[in-house]
Amino acid sequence: MLIGYARVSKDEQVLDLQTDALNSAGVERIFTDKQSGAKADRRGLADCLSHLRKGDVLTVWKLDRLGRNTLQLMLLLNQLHEKGVEFKSLTEGIDTTTPFGRFYFTMAALAQLERDRLIERTRAGLAAAKARGRTGGRKPKLTADQVEMAAGLLEGGKPPRDVAKAFGVGRSTLYRTLSARVGDGVEAVVG
Repeated sequence: MLIGYARVSKDEQVLDLQTDALNSAGVERIFTDKQSGAKADRRGLADCLSHLRKGDVLTVWKLDRLGRNTLQLMLLLNQLHEKGVEFKSLTEGIDTTTPFGRFYFTMAALAQLERDRLIERTRAGLAAAKARGRTGGRKPKLTADQVEMAAGLLEGGKPPRDVAKAFGVGRSTLYRTLSARVGDGVEAVVG
């Protein structure tokens, strides 16, 4: 038996897209939730899991409808596997009723796990750099002294095109740099 599960994060959102896709796939019964996937105690999911029997196929529109992180999904799918329940995701084309589907799911889960770990390491590295006073991003095209000189030239009547050319930047870069450094009075300077 195909049993479906659909979830949206907020009460204002509608389940129609997911339920229509599940009905088109031949799902016989659909359980729903209208709450964040980060919550572990979702009533609709709990009801769905309690109705699943050996040989059933839990079907979702998209993998992320079941859970918000890879670990949560892997644990849930291991529970299903232990009960003899298969899994199908319509959007990603995952279908554990086939050997290729099981392989695809395992590879997708491992790839997502590695991506999550990469994001975690990147965030930790950025936080460590920030704690040491380093910030990311491109180096400014103009130094503070150059910005002061450019503002002085513009106040003296030089056309913005000539000032930008003298410093080797575009006019938009000149305007953006002056507005970031000088503040709201830039229109008077470059206007």
